[in-house]
Amino acid sequence: MGMKLIKGISAAAALLCSTAVFAEDIEVLHYYTSGGESLAVNVLKEDLEAKGNKWIDSAIAGGGGANAMTVLKTRVISGDAPKAVQMRGPAIQDWAEQGALVDLEAVSQNWDEELPPAIADALKYDDKYYGVVNWVHRVNWMYINKPLLDEVGAQVPTTWDEFFVVADKLKAAGHIPIAHGGTPYHDAVYFEGIVQSQGVDFYRKAILEGDPEALNSPQMVEVFDILRKSTEYFDGATQGRPWNLAAAMVIEGKAGFLFMGDWAKGEFSAAGKVPDVDYICAVRPGNEGIFTFIADGFTFFGQRGSDGATPGQLEMASVISSPDFQERGAKFKGAIPAMKSASLDGFDSCSQKAAADLLATSESGGLVPSQNQGTTEAVLGAIRDVVTNFINSNQDSASAAAELANAVQAAK
Repeated sequence: MGMKLIKGISAAAALLCSTAVFAEDIEVLHYYTSGGESLAVNVLKEDLEAKGNKWIDSAIAGGGGANAMTVLKTRVISGDAPKAVQMRGPAIQDWAEQGALVDLEAVSQNWDEELPPAIADALKYDDKYYGVVNWVHRVNWMYINKPLLDEVGAQVPTTWDEFFVVADKLKAAGHIPIAHGGTPYHDAVYFEGIVQSQGVDFYRKAILEGDPEALNSPQMVEVFDILRKSTEYFDGATQGRPWNLAAAMVIEGKAGFLFMGDWAKGEFSAAGKVPDVDYICAVRPGNEGIFTFIADGFTFFGQRGSDGATPGQLEMASVISSPDFQERGAKFKGAIPAMKSASLDGFDSCSQKAAADLLATSESGGLVPSQNQGTTEAVLGAIRDVVTNFINSNQDSASAAAELANAVQAAK
């Protein structure tokens, strides 16, 4: 008995030691701070900690990630980079080019087959994966309070002319037509959908390529005209309002429409609201056949004393890319899984439509990155500055288009 007990203790000790070798403290810098976002990121935390790692939370709210990126730069300069950072778009390539990131080649062997090419490319630098995608967001959604739409006897608008007719009906009935968050982030998200209503090729040229002729064209003047008319349907308290509080206005029946990506659906779900009963999710006016995506994901920064990715970093990347996490996390976030092998069972009608449109637009050429995904921080900042200034001033559309062209050129 004594020998068996000693052997048992020795085996247990060996197991503990082997677990300790791979268990890590993993500081995660992210900006998932709203209700639905917090639920989604908690799924990742639980899955990572179930493998013996410790999640060190560094959540930075505000600015659609801009505040978090400011903190990141300071941390990297001081030689104190977090192990994992929420990141998307050209920032991944920028940090990889600087040699700050570790590649994920050890765990990404099948990702080319699992991901649409446009999304896979957004995660790569020099043909290697430096980012892992959590889920895919569709940005060009609008959310409609169904009881209010029914009250005024309106249908879902598919053009801007139709939209303003519905907005007038809501306004006449004493409701706020558009719930808007008065921040540069939300201003630009709203603006982006209007640009896309001019066609995917125009959006690609103007926003993603920064073509000066497209930016200072009659089409862009029309975009600003629509934006100006839209502001007539905002309420008088938009200044500084976060997007999730704008979402709450539609959830609570105080406003008719919210123009926001499908992360807003996480707020509706957290409030117990059901699509097609309490609210409708629809493609924005003039956006049929276009899927504007944000591929939310994480990158991993090199650590002192480590040659390449640490075991914990690779384990986190593996967890994120697993179908199980993709399915559970995406539901909380209001998104859809990025990996093709993930199941859509249990996803609501909004997500089912998004998933079908993702595949269709990947084939048709209508799958394009959002400005948040497909432009540099400098260009995105220039767009936000011009759009926010326009909304909060009496600037005319022609001069706004000219200013946008100049600002984007200066930022490139």
